[in-house]
Amino acid sequence: MITEKLNENGNLPFPIIFKKVLTNAKAIHSLTLEANRDEKCAGVITWMHTFSPAKMWIAGLKALQKPLMHLHTQFNRDIPWDKIDMDFMNLNQSAHGDREYGFIGTRLNIPRKVVVGHWENPDVSTKVGSWMKTAVAITEGTNIRVDRFGDNMRDVAVTDGDKVEAQIKFGWTVDYYGIGDLVEEMAQISDEEVEELFNDQYNTVKHTIKSKIMDGTYTPHQKVSSESELMKEFGVSRHTVRLAIGDLVTTGWLYREQGSGTFCADRSKESNNKNVGSPKKLMCQK
Repeated sequence: MITEKLNENGNLPFPIIFKKVLTNAKAIHSLTLEANRDEKCAGVITWMHTFSPAKMWIAGLKALQKPLMHLHTQFNRDIPWDKIDMDFMNLNQSAHGDREYGFIGTRLNIPRKVVVGHWENPDVSTKVGSWMKTAVAITEGTNIRVDRFGDNMRDVAVTDGDKVEAQIKFGWTVDYYGIGDLVEEMAQISDEEVEELFNDQYNTVKHTIKSKIMDGTYTPHQKVSSESELMKEFGVSRHTVRLAIGDLVTTGWLYREQGSGTFCADRSKESNNKNVGSPKKLMCQK
């Protein structure tokens, strides 16, 4: 019922799938392994019963590789003080189980998000929804591939510096290529193709400026910052004004130069360029 109501309240960006009630260490360990294997599973939400002994969570929590949330809640919002008995406590409360589970998570130093409050409270479901977005980002991040130009050694771990931190921390695969590899690709592009692309981009920029002048949103004193404004029009940062880089962004690439504080595509702001989709890869330059 809790899962059903949370899915119905409209505060969750992704659905919660109820699996089963776990009552022993083997079942817990098996489910965490299943979550690890399931590509559609972005994270695991746990909710404790009254007397949920936490020793049985040790193997499962140590094996879990997906983001984890502890939903510290109980089924009944109100306690029936006039008729409360041990049967009610056993079936409806979760204080002791949450204390046990919270301890074992801390004892094992397991990274996790704890959301406290009654599950019917909109503030609780909003916090769960916020965690979901982070969990999905973390899980999707393991599919990111970063191509870096300038190195001449591939798949090394420590030669010429630590080359594995991004993959260990975020799951990002970082591949290294020499400048010669890039030159070979550039040599396959004809002057005619370059000219065609330049003219296409030039005409697009020209029409954008013309329309702004006609509707009064572009005035002469703005000319100094025209490049920056135009880059914002196309959803890219002011640091990357080159046509080739901008064209990469429209095909789903993100590009970052050494020393630049931002990626080429600014996903924090909605872009007016309908060709810009979700980024497929990141490309860095040394």
